[in-house]
Amino acid sequence: MRPGYIGRFAPSPTGPLHAGSLVAALASWLDARAQGGRWLVRIEDVDQPRCPKGADALVLAQLERCGLVPDEAPVWQSQRGALYAQALAQLQASGWAYACACSRADIQQALAAQHALPGRHAELVYPGTCRNGLGGKPGRAWRLLSTADREARQDLTLAWTDRRLGPQTQNLSRAVGDFVLKRADGLWAYQLAVVVDDAAQGISDVVRGQDLADNTPRQLRLQELLGLPRPRYLHTPLVLGENGEKLSKQNGAAALNLDDPAAALRAAALHLGLQLTGSTVGEVLAEGVEAWLARM
Repeated sequence: MRPGYIGRFAPSPTGPLHAGSLVAALASWLDARAQGGRWLVRIEDVDQPRCPKGADALVLAQLERCGLVPDEAPVWQSQRGALYAQALAQLQASGWAYACACSRADIQQALAAQHALPGRHAELVYPGTCRNGLGGKPGRAWRLLSTADREARQDLTLAWTDRRLGPQTQNLSRAVGDFVLKRADGLWAYQLAVVVDDAAQGISDVVRGQDLADNTPRQLRLQELLGLPRPRYLHTPLVLGENGEKLSKQNGAAALNLDDPAAALRAAALHLGLQLTGSTVGEVLAEGVEAWLARM
């Protein structure tokens, strides 16, 4: 048992849950219950254009059908803009955030000139074009300096220990560059929103898919600069599609079949390395908590 444990599942409601989503939801729920903690749900809908009407209600209904009911009422990121604005203002005042006039095409052109275009699926590492001013162009977005100093001379390397993956390091300056806090379209960036919300909700442990592991250094840096606590992190194995890539809505993932929610939970647990035999949702979840506790 871990006093003060608060975990969360934070889906983006761009459609119904799929098999990979349930693995992440179940892992976060099991970890919270095994630690005698609380489990929350946060709807990460800052990217409103990608969130169909009613998808959030569908996700919550799917979770409930699987017995994964949060201990508090869910919160929606789309209703929390004032908190993100306060955090951005703090970073602006301290000199760590700056306005950027670059479009994606501008960034690609600058990287091409440096022979530094990334490979497929790799990050577009921002080349720092607007660090010293906008050159008369209007600001489109806000970025965070990814360096160890505000003079932007020294690379910043961050280290942390993942509960599953072990010790991790990333040179944030070279792997990511100065990353976006508020987008050119006026929407809040995921990195800022998730850090502010985790702190506001008192999240002690983040359990999520391994595809988000390389986001962790950006979030650690924001926590440092905003004076926020650092949660523990555990990144779970990914469910892969037939093409070997992460199962996702963009990758053709089918909506979760919940005709037999206990069977869906057993399949999700098996992907986490837990062989469960319960025939009802309650039996599967109770057995899962014991198995998770013994394993972790």
